[in-house]
Amino acid sequence: MGTYLCSVDADDWADDEILGPVAQLLGLELGARGLALGTPPPPADFVPQSGLEFEEKLYRPMRSFEALCRAQPDGEECCEALLGWDLLIPVDFEGALVLPVPSAYSDTTTVHSAHRTLAAAQRLAVRLALPPQLPRHCDNLDLGDWFDSPAVAQAAAAHPGTWADDLDAAYYAALYLRAAEHALRRQCPMNYV
Repeated sequence: MGTYLCSVDADDWADDEILGPVAQLLGLELGARGLALGTPPPPADFVPQSGLEFEEKLYRPMRSFEALCRAQPDGEECCEALLGWDLLIPVDFEGALVLPVPSAYSDTTTVHSAHRTLAAAQRLAVRLALPPQLPRHCDNLDLGDWFDSPAVAQAAAAHPGTWADDLDAAYYAALYLRAAEHALRRQCPMNYV
């Protein structure tokens, strides 16, 4: 078990017992701001192409990553952009939308813009000098598998950087970077399950 960060497909978005109530309220909130979120792409269960789904497990300690976020010049904003949401959407807006619908881990659902999360994650990626060998698509725990493989030592030898000094922080920086990229590339929400 555990907590996973996953892409949301059209079936879950429309399902009244999964994310349907969030989708309805979010549509109203975005509409009031003159914004809109399209329907997520259909499930890709029968299409064996990498990059269509996103699934990564939050399995490493997060303490050093949170400390890294707080140590940035915009520490509170960085923490909020990367750690302060339940639902990430590919719509550009400032701040957060808090919906009175329970999320997987809270009594409300806090929604953030993938654009803002991507910008914060990109700044951390530069600061940590994340290596180019990181998996680009994370459709089946690929990122976690990479961090647990010998490829990490090879990448550290070829591309030394701050990232190799704290693999927990590097993992979460990469996780949120890839999640925001996926949300924008596939035009789908991301949520925790």
